[in-house]
Amino acid sequence: MRDANIYNFRRALPRMSWDPRNLYNLWRRSLGPLVREAQWKDTSLTVFQQRWISKRLVRAYHGDYINEKIFKRWYLPATLPDVRPREGRSNSQNSVMLLGKWAKKDAVVDAVSKKQEEEDGKGLAPVGSLMFSEIERRIDVVIFRACMAHSVYEARRMVVHGQVLLNGKKHTNANTRMAPGDMVTVDPSAIRFLQESAAPKTVSELNDESSAESEEEGSPRPSVSAAVRKASDLTPFHPPPYSAPFMFVPAYIEVSFATCSAIYLRHPTARPGYSEIPTPYHADGEVVRLAWEWYSRVRPRIRSKRQMARMPENRR
Repeated sequence: MRDANIYNFRRALPRMSWDPRNLYNLWRRSLGPLVREAQWKDTSLTVFQQRWISKRLVRAYHGDYINEKIFKRWYLPATLPDVRPREGRSNSQNSVMLLGKWAKKDAVVDAVSKKQEEEDGKGLAPVGSLMFSEIERRIDVVIFRACMAHSVYEARRMVVHGQVLLNGKKHTNANTRMAPGDMVTVDPSAIRFLQESAAPKTVSELNDESSAESEEEGSPRPSVSAAVRKASDLTPFHPPPYSAPFMFVPAYIEVSFATCSAIYLRHPTARPGYSEIPTPYHADGEVVRLAWEWYSRVRPRIRSKRQMARMPENRR
């Protein structure tokens, strides 16, 4: 293994994992004593050193198992989408305000003006965090984001070992980038969040067991509806208790824990004051900004047909 001690307390680099040691490192970087290491208001470090430290922090969480050369060549977007708010009010907003003034509906005009002021106050969207949008499309990251694996490393092993279906077909390439509408299904026996001791049973087997118990106790046989309700609770979802305050599912993934499947709805986006890229750092903070400045100097070269043949599968 390239990096066996990924939860090292001395480095304290947060990873995509629900391991207690990783959550402790996450606390140290977010609220603990290591917060000031990523604050450069009064520092003697050069700009180059600040950018390198920021790149090291964000890459430890976003795809640390991906080689840096491969990341810059295939996973780093050449350009970022322009998600900045347009200058001035849009035509629809102007029309609403004009109609409101003509109809003497001051409440409508005030509401539109207040919304526009709030959007202007939020400023630009945190586009720097979108440099990891290609990482979020990976099938192993989607499985982890869907809370079906304890870590992205475990999700990667699930894919490699053939325990994952992509659109109903067995898929073993963990480097695949999913397209909107793709569905990934995980074998329930491979999900540690599910109760392993409860073996799946049919409704008829439950009826046989309940009838045997009723004959022994002399009680009447339970109804089929009760057996169906019992059958629907055979594989409950049991996340670790220490992950309850932090566990979430991003808005661009639709998860069905009953069928152990997830649908990748769309690509993550950003808007003023909000980014859909899950990250332990502020989406528009100094760490992400300096990391983007580090990578903004890297421009993808013209790729030959030989290099394009080695590109990780991208389903668009």
